[in-house]
Amino acid sequence: MPGLLRGVARTAVIAGTATTVSNRVSRRQGNRWAQQETQQQSQQQQSAPEPQNAQPAAARDPVAQLKELAELKNQGILTDAEFEAQKAKILAS
Repeated sequence: MPGLLRGVARTAVIAGTATTVSNRVSRRQGNRWAQQETQQQSQQQQSAPEPQNAQPAAARDPVAQLKELAELKNQGILTDAEFEAQKAKILAS
C-alpha cells in the first residue's frame, strides 16, 4: 500500500507541475500576441494618416453608385438579394 500511495502522490505532483507550466506558457504567449497586435495597430495608425480633404461616401453620385452595383451584379459578384439591399441603402440616403 505505501508503494501505491507514493505512485499516486508522484503522479499528482507531475500533473500539477505540468498544469502550472502549461498555464504559464499560455499566459506568456497570450501576452506576446497582445503586444504584437498593439504594435501592429500603432504602426498602421502611424503609417496611414487619414487625408484631410476626404469626402464622405454618401456624397457620391447615387446614379454612379447604382451603375457600379449593376455591373457587379452582372459580373456575378453580387447576388440579387445583396444588390437589392445595397440599392435600397443608396436610394434611402
